[in-house]
Amino acid sequence: MALDKLLENEAQAEIERLRADAQARAEQIVADARERAQALLDSRTRQLETARQAELVRARSAADLEGNAQRLSASDSLQVQAFKVSEQYLHSSVTSPEYPQILAKLIAEGLQVLPNAEAVESALGEHDAVRQALAQLGRTLDLRVNEQIKTGVRLVGPGGKSSIQNTLTGRLERVRGELAPQISRLLAE
Repeated sequence: MALDKLLENEAQAEIERLRADAQARAEQIVADARERAQALLDSRTRQLETARQAELVRARSAADLEGNAQRLSASDSLQVQAFKVSEQYLHSSVTSPEYPQILAKLIAEGLQVLPNAEAVESALGEHDAVRQALAQLGRTLDLRVNEQIKTGVRLVGPGGKSSIQNTLTGRLERVRGELAPQISRLLAE
């Protein structure tokens, strides 16, 4: 019986050793699986975080673009409004008591360029102011109606072959390009 017991103990020891080896291998397999699962989870988490950050950047960029577009649109709208108000003010200035003095300066400037002018054209509603301006300058020119010439005058040379137009709204139009950036800057501030 001692041999049976010895064989049984050896078999039991072998079973225990195999069981311990199997247990160790199973624990290693589980540990490896956990490590691979954690690595996969970490990788996927990084991918999702990268995608989230990219979406945030895109969303911020889109919001910035939209905000800039709205500011630009508002600035353009305010600029158009500023020029419209300026133009309305210039048109209303033709009824001011100072308007003949303004016309005298416009006519004098025109006469510097076209000294042999024989006629002056303006809108009918401005003829009284033109007459006063010509009187201030001590000049007599043929006064003609031209309803396209408002807020100023058009001087016509001999035979109508040359002319020069000098109006307040024309001056505003000529400086519009120069004033636009300054107005934009003021609006931005």
